[in-house]
Amino acid sequence: MAILLLFTTNHIVMAQKTKSENIPYATLNNGCRMPLFGIGTFGVPGDSIAADAVSFALKNGYRHIDTAHAYYVERGVGKGIKDSGIPREDIWLTSKLWPSEYGEEASAKAIDRMLERLGVDYIDLLYVHQPVGDWKGAWRAMEKAVAEGKVKSLGLSNFDFSDSLYNEAISWAKIKSAVMQIECHPYAQRSHWAERLSKDGIQLECWFPLGGAMSNGALFKDPVIKKIAEKHGKTPAQIILRWHIQEGHSAIPGATDHGYIKENISIFDFELTPEEMNKMRSLNKEQRFYTADLEHTRKFVSGLKLND
Repeated sequence: MAILLLFTTNHIVMAQKTKSENIPYATLNNGCRMPLFGIGTFGVPGDSIAADAVSFALKNGYRHIDTAHAYYVERGVGKGIKDSGIPREDIWLTSKLWPSEYGEEASAKAIDRMLERLGVDYIDLLYVHQPVGDWKGAWRAMEKAVAEGKVKSLGLSNFDFSDSLYNEAISWAKIKSAVMQIECHPYAQRSHWAERLSKDGIQLECWFPLGGAMSNGALFKDPVIKKIAEKHGKTPAQIILRWHIQEGHSAIPGATDHGYIKENISIFDFELTPEEMNKMRSLNKEQRFYTADLEHTRKFVSGLKLND
C-alpha cells in the first residue's frame, strides 16, 4: 500500500492509496478511513437513474457514495450498491437526516427507515443535513446509533453559517463530528473553514466541488484552469478535482452520465505542480454560488416534510 502525503496550506493529510484504484483515504478523528473522492447524488432524477449511476461508478473504481433522504434516491443508491457486486465493506456510504426528522425519538426511527430504504445494515457517515430545528435531539439519536452499530461516523452539513453555530455543535456533542460538508471550490475556497476544521481535526468535504449547476460552468471557463488543463491533457473538471485532492479535501462531484463519471475519477495519473497549486489558490474570491443565509434556510426548511 503506497503512502501519499497531501500538502495543504495549513496541514498535511496522511492518506493511503488503494491497491487497485489509487483513491486516497483520510483517517478521520474516530479512526475510520474515508475515501477522499466519491460520487454525489444531489439532483439525480429518480431511483432508476441513481441505481445505474451508482452501480457504474462502483464498477469503475468509486468507493464513496454521498446521498440524503432529501434527495429521494436512497432506494436507488441501495440497488446500485447491490447491482455493482462490490462488497459492502469496501464502500463508504453517506446519508443525511432532514430537519423534519430531527428529535431524539424521531431521528432514531428515521435512521431505521433510512437503513431500510438503503437496504444496508449500517451507514458509514450520517449527517444532520441542515442546522435548523432540533438538531441536538437528532445528534443524540445519531450517537445512540453509533453505539448500536447502525452508524460508524457522524458529520455536520451546512453548519458554516457562523462560528457560534459551529462552536456550539462541536462543544456540545459527546461524539465529535468527524466531517463537515460545505460548499467549496476554487472560487470559494472557504479559507476560514479549511483552517478551522484542520485545527479541530475535522475533515472538510466539499459539495459543489465543481461549482454546481448554479455556476453555469463558470469554473470550466476560467482561463487559468483551462491553461493548466491544456498542459496536462485533462479537462477543467479534472484539474479542479485534482486540486481538491491535493488540498486534502474530500470531493463528491455528482454525475449520472457514464462519460462524466469516468472522467471525474480519471485524476490519479497526474499531479499539479506547486506552481499550479498556487495558481489555483489565487483564484479564490470566496464567491459562493449558493447564497441563502440561515434565515432563508429556516424558512425553506420549516414545514418541509419528507416522504419515505
